[in-house]
Amino acid sequence: MGHRDSISNLPDEILGKILSSLPTKLVASTSVLSKRWENLFRFVENLDFTDHPEPEFQPIPGHCFTSFMVTKFLKLIDPPCIKKFSLNCRYGDYDDVHTWIHTALERGCLELHLQCQSRRRSLDLKVFSNNTLVKLTLSNGIFIVDDFTLHEHPEEAGAFFPKLKSLSLDGVWMTGDFYELLLIENCPSLEDLNIRDQGYPITWKGYVSSASIKRLLVSVGKFEELYDEQCRRSVWFDAPTLVHLDYSCYVSSHYDVVDLDSLVEARLDIRLWEPTNTDGDSDLGDVTHLVAGLRNIKSLYLSPDSLEVFYLCCKSMPVFANLLRLSFESDKERGWQIVPLLLKRSPNLQTLLIKGLLHKVTNRCGDVCVCVPKKRKMMMMMEEENVSCLSTCRVKVLEISGYGGTCKELKQMRHFLGKLKYLETVKISLQIEKNDNYRQRVTNVLKKLPRLSSKCQIHFF
Repeated sequence: MGHRDSISNLPDEILGKILSSLPTKLVASTSVLSKRWENLFRFVENLDFTDHPEPEFQPIPGHCFTSFMVTKFLKLIDPPCIKKFSLNCRYGDYDDVHTWIHTALERGCLELHLQCQSRRRSLDLKVFSNNTLVKLTLSNGIFIVDDFTLHEHPEEAGAFFPKLKSLSLDGVWMTGDFYELLLIENCPSLEDLNIRDQGYPITWKGYVSSASIKRLLVSVGKFEELYDEQCRRSVWFDAPTLVHLDYSCYVSSHYDVVDLDSLVEARLDIRLWEPTNTDGDSDLGDVTHLVAGLRNIKSLYLSPDSLEVFYLCCKSMPVFANLLRLSFESDKERGWQIVPLLLKRSPNLQTLLIKGLLHKVTNRCGDVCVCVPKKRKMMMMMEEENVSCLSTCRVKVLEISGYGGTCKELKQMRHFLGKLKYLETVKISLQIEKNDNYRQRVTNVLKKLPRLSSKCQIHFF
């Protein structure tokens, strides 16, 4: 008795859904299974064509695509079937890229992802202009060129994306100083904008202007020696509906923050330049306006570098009246000088998260930690008001990750528990490589530490 082929008896649309979850190279191979499967690829919704970066690479048969293969798939797919089209190849080796993109969009494509592995490829932005495209990703060596100018009506500008909600630009080259700005302004429904630029030279010009974006990620200049000097000059943010900001960059000389009043959450990794003179910190940058634009946020994350930037490059600190959650990461080469001021400027802070307690010993950490030398601490107590920033802090939840069980960390925990009078919950994530007996001793010592708050409970993870 033969085996019954239940899958082949499914409707074409259902089989198309199943094939859409498979790599396109495998989808192509199913056409030889039987006459029933010969044309089922016409119902595939997701197409992913990936080539190999090195010409001398000898691929497994059927593993890479050919120009004929892509053209055949796109022409035979039933419109409006295509939902996602991904192309990852050496664009310089193919002359039909514009045609492929145009055909995919004609077939109702909602998501378009383009990546160049080894060669820069010039593409006309007008080819992407589409009334249905929802997500667009351009990355790795794509060179966008166009001659349109901004008109009174954006749809007349030659490239208009009325329904685009997600735009990702990763190392994309663009002609014109304001090209990226014009592209963003021609996406009236844009909600997610991702800008990643880690190559050389940096192509991001330092501005983001959109009346609709809710989530913005900017990651620029991973290595200082590859960073464009022009990006030191100024950064401009104008995003009145922005809710989430993830910003990673070297500090700029000036920030123009027009409107970030809707911002709820911010993650900042801002790095210092090496000083170029010995006369002062004039070349370090200025984040005063950027920090002022964060005054309404509820959640703030700061990297170790950002802590130093806030301390060295911020002339005045606003009151974060809505801030409920503050998280920062420590580093042995970075200090906590700005932490006391942050706590004082956050009157309604509820949760404090610290990744790592070990940090650089300085004379400017105030009474937020125990690293200040005793003589210096005595002078500070005599000079300043004898009111601890921790004693006035209303933090109820303290989370410590990466706790290693050192004497310095234990002293810091004793300091926190003895000063935070509103504390209710302490969560400690241990990072101890020694045996279980040592871990148990560390937890027992922490549990026995005196606590100013009678409600404080300690939990370990």
